[in-house]
Amino acid sequence: MRRNTYRILQATETAIYLFAGFLIALGAVLLLGSTLWDGVRALLQRGYVAAAVGLLDRILLALMLAEILYTLVRFAREGGLQAEPFLLIGIIAAVRRMLVITAESVHKVDLKDPAFLNVWLSFSS
Repeated sequence: MRRNTYRILQATETAIYLFAGFLIALGAVLLLGSTLWDGVRALLQRGYVAAAVGLLDRILLALMLAEILYTLVRFAREGGLQAEPFLLIGIIAAVRRMLVITAESVHKVDLKDPAFLNVWLSFSS
């Protein structure tokens, strides 16, 4: 009785992880499709800088989803979770955020702004 209950719970856990994996894969495919569509539209309407920032953000998000999917597939195959994929997801998330913030801030800097000129002068002296 106890052994059967354990097997049922283990099979249920694996099924939940696999179902979540299918949903993540579907979400990643939809994300990449909408990224392509929005990227072309942004390129035509707003220029290459806005398109590049949007593409960078969404592609790195898709990579995070792919890494989560890889983790779920590994769990289904090996039966246990490991820390390395989650660390990689965290690194991708941090790099994604830094790159997007940097790209957005470079695009929004006004070189004639007095605050920017004051900072520039303080570094050059």
